[in-house]
Amino acid sequence: MCQTVFPAHADHRGELSARQLLKWMGATACLAAEKHAGVSCVTASMDDIQFEEAARVGQIITIKAKVNSAFKTNMEVGIKVMVQDVLTNVEKIVVAYATYVAKPVGAGKIELEPVKLLSTEDHLEHSLAIERRRILGYEQVSQNLMQEINKEGTFEEGDAVSTDLTHVQSIELVQPPHANHHGNTFGGQIMAWMETVASISASRLCRSYPTLKSVNMFKFWGPSVVGDRLVFNAVVNNTFQNSVEVGVRVEAYNCEEWMKDQAWHINSTFLIFNAVNDKGELLTFPRIKPTTKDGNRRYHGAIAQRRIQLARKCMLSAKEDKPDPWERSNQAYVSYSNIAALTHRAAKPGWEITSTLDGIKIWILEEGDVLSLRVEMQVKMPSLLAFSLLSDFTFRQKWDRYFLTCEVLQAVNEDEKIYYVTSPPMTGRKPRDFLILVSQRQPCNPSEPYMVAMKSVSLPSVPPSSGYCRSILCAGFQIYSDSSSSCTVCYFNQVTSGVMPYLAANLTGSSKSIEDTALECIKFLELKGSKY
Repeated sequence: MCQTVFPAHADHRGELSARQLLKWMGATACLAAEKHAGVSCVTASMDDIQFEEAARVGQIITIKAKVNSAFKTNMEVGIKVMVQDVLTNVEKIVVAYATYVAKPVGAGKIELEPVKLLSTEDHLEHSLAIERRRILGYEQVSQNLMQEINKEGTFEEGDAVSTDLTHVQSIELVQPPHANHHGNTFGGQIMAWMETVASISASRLCRSYPTLKSVNMFKFWGPSVVGDRLVFNAVVNNTFQNSVEVGVRVEAYNCEEWMKDQAWHINSTFLIFNAVNDKGELLTFPRIKPTTKDGNRRYHGAIAQRRIQLARKCMLSAKEDKPDPWERSNQAYVSYSNIAALTHRAAKPGWEITSTLDGIKIWILEEGDVLSLRVEMQVKMPSLLAFSLLSDFTFRQKWDRYFLTCEVLQAVNEDEKIYYVTSPPMTGRKPRDFLILVSQRQPCNPSEPYMVAMKSVSLPSVPPSSGYCRSILCAGFQIYSDSSSSCTVCYFNQVTSGVMPYLAANLTGSSKSIEDTALECIKFLELKGSKY
């Protein structure tokens, strides 16, 4: 979808309003979903939108939406928004992911066809969509974090402002122009109404014009139709120096229920705003105090949401040369970034083959001063069994001489474990140690690989020791099934400066340490496989 930003689309600053952009995003995503499904679709959620830039009147907005993956009756749609100015280059301003549910006419259900993956980018987004699906339902993480926050103690009132002053209620009658082509209230319209009432709530606290900066998921719990009355309730949940979280709840009534005061909950969201003065400087929001039990719950919930959001932003934008802190609040996102890092590395173009000795292929990828390694091995055993053996790092010492010791520190769940590993010294330095998160994933269809991703993390309970040099690791395995009795194992690693001399010696033929380790891995796997 391409749109020119006209004055009617802009706010008081002459910038594209968030509510108008949300409408356009909702329409574009719905078109993509219905093009794949072949039937009517409705919005289930739109997650974690970050508004980093602003488009102005006269600029051109281009919105691209694509179905990344389909899961039986629902699908993930990726949305990218670009702003174009005749005097500047194109800039990305918003990236979002929406979940749509196929809703055919009548009571029947349909099962969606799988997405046809035609390019490397399609495969990459499909793999990451499956991983993102795992972290959408982090309610348990939020609940656990709220329990911890409650233990930290209550807030100090001081000069705090009552949240009662920020409560806003607005009632809308759903008319035909607000509905989509199958009679339900258009999701983009509801998101726009929610943003409007939330901005009014925030403005009562900052006494200025707030700007929407992020959305912590629009959740659609149920439909509404033409003729329904929608009641929007917004209130400030908490403030954080230069930002404020506003919670919005939407309830729907039809004509009969309106008179009986019987409603059903259809939408909810948490919106983050900030505000600036005439000089463009961020304003400081006053501290707030809840006055009810529910307000106290929302106050602490906002703290939990903020910690989760900051952890997510840190995880998804983190550089691979630093270990991620492992905490209860960010477990889902560290796991996601672990799988995403391996998926991105494997999909990168430009790999160059350097060796095919002993039937083992070695590839390298140069990116500035960073060098990545890929070792490809043919193994005579089922891919599932190879995946099982390579996922258990306690076996690693049997074939990798660079693993001196390996201890399980935490069995997080059936797919994630944290290991403490020690390694011999290189070039006269201290021996090395690692704290490694190992994430394992099984494929959703036979053409996809099994994955074992490794990522360094940090734990306060295991600080660096003076006897070891704490090292960083970002690596992993992808295991492809060739037949019922053979598979291809690909090992990926980002080479550090300490390993560089060994790699150089290996590639020039004066050493065969990589091939030797690979041969030991194959020998171990096939020997183990023969016993099953």
